[in-house]
Formats: sequence, C-alpha cells, structure tokens
Amino acid sequence: MKTKILQTPFDDITLWTNLKEGDEKSFSLLFERYYRDLVNYGNSLSPFAEKVQDCIQDVFTDVWVYRNSLQGSVVVKAYLLSSVRKRIARLHERDHIFRKAASTDSVAFLLKFSVEHELIDDDDDTTRAKVTHLNELLNNLPVRQKEALYLRYHQGLTVEQIAEMLDVNYQSASNLLYRGLLTLRKEWKGTFSIIALLSSSTF
Repeated sequence: MKTKILQTPFDDITLWTNLKEGDEKSFSLLFERYYRDLVNYGNSLSPFAEKVQDCIQDVFTDVWVYRNSLQGSVVVKAYLLSSVRKRIARLHERDHIFRKAASTDSVAFLLKFSVEHELIDDDDDTTRAKVTHLNELLNNLPVRQKEALYLRYHQGLTVEQIAEMLDVNYQSASNLLYRGLLTLRKEWKGTFSIIALLSSSTF
C-alpha cells in the first residue's frame, strides 16, 4: 500500500489522495464538506431540487467508482462544482427541460442575490433605498455575469477555475467579472465595499 501524503489530517489534497487509494472515510469527509455548497449551486441551475440531489449523488458515485483514473492534482471544490454543473446540463438536455444544447450553456443561473440592509450600519433612508436598488441591479445582470460573481465571491473560485467551469477562456471570464462589477460600481455610491456586499449577500 502506498504511503499516504499528509499535509494536515483533513485538508483537501490529503483527503483526495487518500480517496484515490480507496479510503472510504476520506470520501465521506469530502462529501460532508462540500455537499451543502453543491446543493446551493445545483439549485441555482435547476428548479428541480430532487433532480439536483440526484446529480450530486451521481457525481460522488462517479468519483468513487472511477477514483483510480482521477487526476491527482485538482482543486477539489472547483472540480466538484464543475462536475455538478456538467451533470445538470446533461440532465437538461436529456429531459428537454430547456433548449437542447451541446454544452453547459444549456443551464441558466437562477439564484437571486439579496444584499441585506443590516449589512450596512446606516439607518438612513437614502442608504436603504440604494441597497434596494443595488439588489435590483445585481439580479438584472446578464446571467453569466451573475453566475461569475457568485462563483468568485461566494464560492471563492479563481478566474481560471471560473473560466473552466463556464467553458470560456480566461479573458472572457475576467470580462464577465469586470463588467458585472463595473455596472454595480457605477450605481453604488455608498462607502461599503461592493465586493464585501457581494461576499456577504444571501440567496
């Protein structure tokens, strides 16, 4: 049996390496660690909660069944999110829920951002009106921009990882983020950081 690569006992790299070697506990820990994030993201791409959960289960089943052929060096969270997105896209094609397509463009980001008034320590009516307007701006962004912002500031993915997930090049992913932020910054005149608001918003 191979010697296990240890960084910290439960970091993603160690768990992934041990999973590839057949360690069921590491597999279970990764499932528990990322299941909720995957459900939230899956629900942003499909209104059918049960089918989303089935897709996530299928992704983890494939991870376990095909563990010997998995890449050894991956960013686990990004890999799982991407796998769920692709699985949901295939489901949409098969069931004709949305237009038939040959790529992950067949899914659309459905979640609505909600920046809470309580995040801003200001009871001024003008500020509250601005927050309400900011929420409208966020949710009226093109869906690809909105999804890119979600992946960057809620899921903590890099631009490279977002590009891979959305099946675009690095510059296109960077442009999605830039244009989304530019639209928001043009309208937001408050002192609170737009990025901080995005990171703390709910759905």
